[in-house]
Amino acid sequence: MPEVQGLVRFLGERAVGRTITRTSVGAIAALKTFDPPITALHGEPITAAHRRGKFVVLSCGPGLHLVFHLAKAGWLRWYELLPTTLIKPGKSPIALRIALDDDSGFDLTEAGTKKSLAVSVVRDPAEVAGIARLGPDPLDESFDRDTFAALLTGRRTQIKGLLRDQSVIAGIGNAYSDEILHAARLSPYAIAATLSDSEIDELFGAMRRTLTDAVAEASGKPPADLKDAKRAGFRVHARRGETCPVCGDTVRSVFFADRSLEYCPTCQTGGKILADRRLSRLLK
Repeated sequence: MPEVQGLVRFLGERAVGRTITRTSVGAIAALKTFDPPITALHGEPITAAHRRGKFVVLSCGPGLHLVFHLAKAGWLRWYELLPTTLIKPGKSPIALRIALDDDSGFDLTEAGTKKSLAVSVVRDPAEVAGIARLGPDPLDESFDRDTFAALLTGRRTQIKGLLRDQSVIAGIGNAYSDEILHAARLSPYAIAATLSDSEIDELFGAMRRTLTDAVAEASGKPPADLKDAKRAGFRVHARRGETCPVCGDTVRSVFFADRSLEYCPTCQTGGKILADRRLSRLLK
């Protein structure tokens, strides 16, 4: 979410006020809507850029919105001078190209074989199913400690999964849930409903600090620099085998089918190692 917020701020500075002159679809599977057609954006000015969870919303003209979710392997590539080369569907990582009236523009790209990047053109962002299901934004001013505690009440689910659940809290995801739990000194397998008041206090504070600091770090950076800045700020996520900067222990991983989680045994699990399998228990 912090990198998406960084993208939104960048697009707010560079794209808002410009008019869309052309769209080119490179991956038809990425386009999730057909009415309005994507060509309806042609000739429409971009009037605002917003973030909803991890979705980017570009408001265009009267009652049109370009909404995209970059998923795990997607990204935005900005050009001050947009290339004029023809996009051949299925022959490049480019899913969508947007050309603007000052010859700038951007590509939405996606690497890898698993394609999850999603683009929609809608009259109301709430028409996008993923947005309609979103929980509250953790950086919203109205999202306070008591609101957070109420979300945990009665939930017999692991806190790592709850933080990643977009229908409960919007925008955190896999990487930042690792970072938040490390900052809060909580096991990723702790059960949400069993957290004490002091643990909830610590977790809420860690969530707000981690996300606020990451948003501040992303602010003002061009899209090409955002991912590297994100990785540089991690203490445990994607740092398996490295030294925990807090206690000096070795950062460990638990691998699942399509992702992993990282944690520090000393900081988070009382020195115990989590078994490397889904729904594992702490090893005796």
